[in-house]
Amino acid sequence: MQRFDDDERRRRLGVRHRLAAGTRDDDVVAAAAAVVALHGTDPASTFLAARARTDDFSIERFETALYDERTLIRVLAMRRTVFVVPVGEAPLLLAGASDDVGRTERKKMLGMLAAAGVDASDQWLTEVEQLALDRLAELGEASAPELAASDPRLATPLVVSPGTRYEATQKLASRLLTVLSAEGRVVRARPTGSWTSSQMRWAALDRWSPTAAARVDPLTAEAALARRWLERFGPAHPDDLTWWTRWTKTRTRRALAACGAVEVELAGGTGVALPDDLDPTPDVHPWTALLPPLDPTTMGWKQRDWYLGDLGPHLFDINGNAGPTVWADGRIVGGWAHQPSGEISVRLLVDVGTEAAASIQQQAADLSAFLGDVRLTARSRGYSPLEKDLLARP
Repeated sequence: MQRFDDDERRRRLGVRHRLAAGTRDDDVVAAAAAVVALHGTDPASTFLAARARTDDFSIERFETALYDERTLIRVLAMRRTVFVVPVGEAPLLLAGASDDVGRTERKKMLGMLAAAGVDASDQWLTEVEQLALDRLAELGEASAPELAASDPRLATPLVVSPGTRYEATQKLASRLLTVLSAEGRVVRARPTGSWTSSQMRWAALDRWSPTAAARVDPLTAEAALARRWLERFGPAHPDDLTWWTRWTKTRTRRALAACGAVEVELAGGTGVALPDDLDPTPDVHPWTALLPPLDPTTMGWKQRDWYLGDLGPHLFDINGNAGPTVWADGRIVGGWAHQPSGEISVRLLVDVGTEAAASIQQQAADLSAFLGDVRLTARSRGYSPLEKDLLARP
């Protein structure tokens, strides 16, 4: 059985995730492909994750890829999370991971309708879904409020998280769009505000991108998705893939077998890798990086000791969402926060030496200049303990 030590895994991380010196170029689509998909729930983090992996990055270039060229696209997939992916990969994610999400979200929506006293027969729901799709086809793009205003049924009020402190009321149009997106029928298009806005307009997927709307056999898709993940994140433990996809263990085993994964020895036990991907990675030059909250590298594995050490309680919120992190040579070594003044405050939790520390401070200054008047806030997560402390005591 081939053995991979933690140093090899860290070298792979730096090279394959386009974080090590000399691995980046100006291709934003390649930056997304390097980590399979960019986490897209928080749009600001999506842009910053692409920037960390791209030379000469600009907001305009990334928006062009998303909204004009449409070589990147948003999908609701693994872990019921929005991701930005190369458009050619979207069918794999929709068939390989979104199907489970769609079934779960549809069941939730039906429960909400029942609680609202709506007799949502199959015919009623089919008519409402078609109404929403027809309206999107007519308008090209529309927001959830615009759809809700087009028909009383789409404005049906639903209660979300009843009996909890998160209880809220939303209109059926918003919930229906989430279901249809998981089913690969609609897509998050342009934001209603700036590049940091989380409020999106919507479009019919087959009109926005026929490429993304292509249908793929689910078994073929899950095997391809497992291969993509192993190419970028392997070798790793099978439980890492189960967590990353939120598949069942049975589905994980089936996908790994279908892509030909072989067992390998890792520091934490038996892992898996692709049979044609067992060669060692050449040494890489020292590198540092400031990665945004929910970055796909930080969130890429369930078992994180080999790159996180014991720093997890400082850098993740109570729900397991990663805050902003500082990296050096394949390890997380600290965190950062965006101050109301615009400054990026950094705190190192590991001694990285003077050269790496200077590089990190320069990257913090560069990021502050890049953001300019934009201020980052925690929208889809809680602040990490270190982030809270930095904001309270810069």
